[in-house]
Amino acid sequence: MARTPSNMLALGTKAPDFNLLDTVSDTHTSLEEVKGKHGTVVMFICNHCPFVVHVNPKIAELGRTYQAKGIGFVAISSNDVDNYPDDAPDLMKLKAEEEGYTFPYLYDGSQAVAKAYDAACTPDFYLFDSDLNLVYRGQLDDSRPGNGLPLTGNDLQQAMDSLLEGSPISNDQKPSIGCNIKWK
Repeated sequence: MARTPSNMLALGTKAPDFNLLDTVSDTHTSLEEVKGKHGTVVMFICNHCPFVVHVNPKIAELGRTYQAKGIGFVAISSNDVDNYPDDAPDLMKLKAEEEGYTFPYLYDGSQAVAKAYDAACTPDFYLFDSDLNLVYRGQLDDSRPGNGLPLTGNDLQQAMDSLLEGSPISNDQKPSIGCNIKWK
């Protein structure tokens, strides 16, 4: 299990636009369509990575909770499905249903979106404000497969709460750790 950290895109970066296949609805979905009134979480995940499997229950829960508060959520898989067939779009749809995702699960077959976000690993989390400026990037929390720490979602949750309250978001942000994106 490789341990690849986030690249930590510069705070203030404008969210790169996208229009990708939503494997759940089988329609194309854009950034504008998933954008929340108060902010937007863009996360890079995949089906097979043990780090993502570990956090799936929490990201599904946070999606349900924070979408109701005006935070848009979207998950994107950019893995090379020729070499990693477990991440194919038809299986992404099954995974989204199995995990209870209430947000789109998009397929970035060209990997252009992952490159635009400077994504490096799965999971990789980005929180943008209502103007789509990056205010948080990094880890969900300190929990990792096998480290015994509880899965809380605290880091991302605190950033979303601060955004909703209009309070400053700490610049002390830790990179996510996960499997590297499987580049072509």
